[in-house]
Amino acid sequence: MRYLPLTDLDRQDMLARIGVSHIDELFADVPPALLLKDVLDLPRRKTELQVARELGKLAARNVAAGSVPFFVGAGAYKHHVPASVDHLIQRSEFLTSYTPYQPEIAQGTLQYLFEVQTQVALLTGMDVANASMYDGSTGCAEAVLMAHRITKRRKAVLSGGLHPHYAAVVRTQSALASDETVTLAPDVLAREDLAEQIDKDTSCVVVQTPDVFGNLRDLTEIAEKCHANGALLIAVFTEAVSLGAVKSPGAMGADIVVGEGQSIGNSLNFGGPYVGLFATRQKYVRQMPGRLCGETTDAEGRRGFVLTLSTREQHIRRDKATSNICTNSGLCSLAFTIHMTLLGEAGLKKLARVNHANAVKLADMLQGVKGVEVLNKTFFNEFTLRVAGDAAEIVETLAAQAVLAGVPVSRLLPGAGLDDLILVASTEMNTDEDRAALVAALSEVL
Repeated sequence: MRYLPLTDLDRQDMLARIGVSHIDELFADVPPALLLKDVLDLPRRKTELQVARELGKLAARNVAAGSVPFFVGAGAYKHHVPASVDHLIQRSEFLTSYTPYQPEIAQGTLQYLFEVQTQVALLTGMDVANASMYDGSTGCAEAVLMAHRITKRRKAVLSGGLHPHYAAVVRTQSALASDETVTLAPDVLAREDLAEQIDKDTSCVVVQTPDVFGNLRDLTEIAEKCHANGALLIAVFTEAVSLGAVKSPGAMGADIVVGEGQSIGNSLNFGGPYVGLFATRQKYVRQMPGRLCGETTDAEGRRGFVLTLSTREQHIRRDKATSNICTNSGLCSLAFTIHMTLLGEAGLKKLARVNHANAVKLADMLQGVKGVEVLNKTFFNEFTLRVAGDAAEIVETLAAQAVLAGVPVSRLLPGAGLDDLILVASTEMNTDEDRAALVAALSEVL
């Protein structure tokens, strides 16, 4: 067969060469509960036309984010992306090889990566940033591994306000490396005492702000306590627009800052691809994963760009690599830097103010609905509601009424006893009519 050229004998030879007797042994590191017990319940074969029709029917069941009042967030946010962003990322100057090994033919790629690094360093208040990561969650796990390398310790403390998906990725990588993780209980009201978890084995404390429940956190005190005990503070964000309004993590004492840049330049797209942002202090630069682009001059004195630091195993010997990150999210980071450039500092601050104002307006309206309680004292553009009933059922009921009300916390933290909580996000995309529709629908359901 054209697409399956290997015979059974070929496969046995391949398995024998790597020292395993059966293909299932290649998946030994995957927890058994996550493995399928049988093949998926799908037709064994269909024609291309039949497949297109079937997928079209499935796609028609989706409710597009822009078609109804939309208040979903929880790590992926709906913002306006100017049409000029999509136009510019298609220009031929940027359509070079995605990995810029040869700087003489990849100046466009290298220059925009240099610009990304500059913007991320300014946003986060850090000395240096890399040329982006896959996404925020894998970037978070890489930050923990970096902290282990710096401190020579192997224990990470994860805040109860860290996005559960980020925490899960950290735990997965840590388990494979035999590192220790301490994950605190979900911290809806931001009252946890992280300092009491720090001991002589603690490499780092990972804290998100705004956290997954929307709370803004002052990291200054926990940064001081981390440093007093020889540990590092890793600050995480999932909403990049918030950095236009709140004190930067660097200004609060963070040692490593990592997060998701999807909010800027990248539309919602069924979970990705997104772009991880990563920054740190200058003294830790050689332990930073990924790549670092630098500015230089050529033999004739002309400005140029090169890969200054490449710590991944594709560039150097595997035993010297700090990470197995294979590439950065090139196209997504290009969209990020174009949108940031179009906004400028003043534009980003204005966008952040609009987001916050819209969220405050919505929170005030929802607070007046019987059976609804807004739990947050401070927030940016997302907050947590406690509702009188099962949050997941209420969200589904409202979705049937063409209002996407938010994310039930039980979807992120099943079995945590938080079945009456909904995460609600309100960005610049929400109108007064959208907010009124949510309030009316929620009032009716409750």
